[in-house]
Amino acid sequence: MKWLITGLNGTLAPVLAQKARDLGAEVLAWDRNRLPPDDVASADAWLRRERPDAIAHLGMGSVDWAGRLARYAAEDGKPFVFTSSAMVFHHVPNGPHAVDDERSAQDPYGRYKRECEDAVLASHPGASVVRIGWQIDAVRTGNNMLMALDRWQATEGRVSASQVWKPACSFMVDTAAALARLLLQPVPGVSHIDSNAEEGHDFAQLALALKVAFHREAWAIHVQEDYAHDQRLLGGGALVPPLSARLESLRPKVRNGG
Repeated sequence: MKWLITGLNGTLAPVLAQKARDLGAEVLAWDRNRLPPDDVASADAWLRRERPDAIAHLGMGSVDWAGRLARYAAEDGKPFVFTSSAMVFHHVPNGPHAVDDERSAQDPYGRYKRECEDAVLASHPGASVVRIGWQIDAVRTGNNMLMALDRWQATEGRVSASQVWKPACSFMVDTAAALARLLLQPVPGVSHIDSNAEEGHDFAQLALALKVAFHREAWAIHVQEDYAHDQRLLGGGALVPPLSARLESLRPKVRNGG
């Protein structure tokens, strides 16, 4: 079993790669220095030589590259997973956002992900397009909520956290496990992965819970209301556990006695 995972120099893809190895898969990387993604002829020849059994496209690149990878997987009847983003939804209209809601992105990144979604599904109707939110991990650098809060504390002297923002977010290990499951048991179309979908914790609550769980006693959390958005991604079902499964302080308090 050989899985091609793009984006291995990023944040989430290495976690997925480790999950793949744990499952007994060989991980195939895309070396952009040796094989530019937009060198169409060379890329196609390389894919047909390596013949991955499944593809997880987590790397940044052109919309055309996403479509071509999906087309290759479709032609060979292989599972294909593309990671999109909660950013395909603007904060107006407000969420929580369902799978089939209109994608209202106005920023360049959100529009880029929307275009990639369309290219992937046009090329491979059986592909899994997975929208994810902000990822959480104890050590991974990059787009990691915990590390971002560390940077804010270091540069601004405090962690500003809006209590009127309910972010889509999950722990990386849970997201990676869900992506691996979709490679093994594909679910065609768009799926949402969000450990905050059902519980609906606001960002201030999350910052406080992370402070406790990861022993960030130095964090000075400043609760404010500068950004209002219910960004949650609904419809993920049992793909990932809720945040309270990993952050004890978010679990409901059990009262003793009657």
